[in-house]
Amino acid sequence: MAFENLTERLQNVFKNLRGKKKITETDVTEITKEIRVALLEADVALPVVKKFIKAIRERAVGVEVSEALNPAQQVIKIVDEELTAILGGGEAELLKSPKIPTIIMMVGLQGAGKTTFAGKLAKKLKEEQNARPLMIAADVYRPAAIDQLKTLGEQLDIPVYDEGTSEKPVNIVRNGLLKAQEERKDYVLIDTAGRLEIDDTLMNELQEIKALAQPTEILLVVDAMTGQVAAQVAKTFDEKLDITGVIITKLDGDTRGGAALSIREITGKPIKFTGTGEKLTDLEVFYPDRMSSRILGMGDMLTLIEKAQANYDEEQSAKLAEKMADNRFDYEDFVEQLDQVTNMGPMEDIMKMIPGMSQMPGLDKVKVDPKDVARKRAMVLSMTPAERHLEAELSPARRRRIAAGSGNSFIEVNKFIKQFNQSKEMMQGIMNGDMNAMMQKMMGGAGGQMPNMPTGSGMPDMSALGDLQGMMGNGSANGMPDMSSMFGGGLKGKATEFAMKQAMKRAQKKMKKGKKKR
Repeated sequence: MAFENLTERLQNVFKNLRGKKKITETDVTEITKEIRVALLEADVALPVVKKFIKAIRERAVGVEVSEALNPAQQVIKIVDEELTAILGGGEAELLKSPKIPTIIMMVGLQGAGKTTFAGKLAKKLKEEQNARPLMIAADVYRPAAIDQLKTLGEQLDIPVYDEGTSEKPVNIVRNGLLKAQEERKDYVLIDTAGRLEIDDTLMNELQEIKALAQPTEILLVVDAMTGQVAAQVAKTFDEKLDITGVIITKLDGDTRGGAALSIREITGKPIKFTGTGEKLTDLEVFYPDRMSSRILGMGDMLTLIEKAQANYDEEQSAKLAEKMADNRFDYEDFVEQLDQVTNMGPMEDIMKMIPGMSQMPGLDKVKVDPKDVARKRAMVLSMTPAERHLEAELSPARRRRIAAGSGNSFIEVNKFIKQFNQSKEMMQGIMNGDMNAMMQKMMGGAGGQMPNMPTGSGMPDMSALGDLQGMMGNGSANGMPDMSSMFGGGLKGKATEFAMKQAMKRAQKKMKKGKKKR
């Protein structure tokens, strides 16, 4: 995943500040030196690094302990704010034309992911805005691009206009726009041709299409894995076409991520979306503050919540909450939960969005095998209805039958049953408001493994963290433990902790009301 090395380097820098009552100029010199090396290793453009380091130096010298934050937390706050500024400051929304259709033109080098992004964006517009998009296949030099766009259109039930490879791109776009106007389409997405490198022929063609279509948005699609090259490509395209925004693809790959930190500063144009995988759902709106939080290892709860909302069925979740409150959570519910969590993306990426989790030792070794969910589903399907709904005790003989029916070993079935029971206990703890017991289950009682996570290498053994109550603090007035240290510390940590406590209280109140009505 992008930024992993940068995150690790920055966290090591901040560790060295612990216990200091004041940040001296010598400390700042050492800090900025380490940050400079970390950014350069992440392939951030040198001019951007220089500007960033200068801003940190000016703000960090003389930082003292305050009532709310210690020096380390204050430096993190400064770095967070400067990172957010470099990344763009705030969300850059997709521009919309006052009259339909809104025309969006995709440009970029070959292989950057323009065609895939066109499909992802069309899906997003259709589902979130109830829009009626039309995609135009204007890449006549790569027949596979036309076929790919048509395949995406069929999958999404979105029309694609094409005239094969014999017609000029500008004529295809002209005819496609006429069709969009006739059919009263809300959006037109133009997939243009790319090259392995920028040349005059490509730019002249794109300028012709721009002059004809008068697009509301010209979105440059760049590959995050190209590093500083992506920033230079963005600069050239902006000079020739005056782009309105940038899309960074392949941020899920093994890349240093420097492109995201360089492009905005070099071009002055905002990053609007990021591609985080091959699925059509793997498209995220780019929020500079959230990305900064991820880079600093402080998680991204808002994106995690949005992913959950997008993947969870509200009615199904409400029924499940009732069953949890009444202690009727069974094996079928457990597998449904695993399926829904799996749909949100790789478990290791989801865990990194939880504040504080990226700092857990050994998290980089956590790899969850998607096949594990299938194995668990097979075990549940090998049970009788009575066994699935906890109406029959799973004796050793029954467990052997389940193992044989699902193609698993007797030991694996026992592990699954133990995992289910731990998960059920933890959920019951949440319903009862016993957060301390829940955290002990998650971090200690389960042998260092997340109880409701498919087993793989699992979570690292965190029993060495010592007394959990001591780590969390002495508790607060309402009896809830002080968990701010788990959420990055400081103001961000307190805010996240408060939000989680409030959400928990609302959930408990809702459950109680539901019980009274019944």
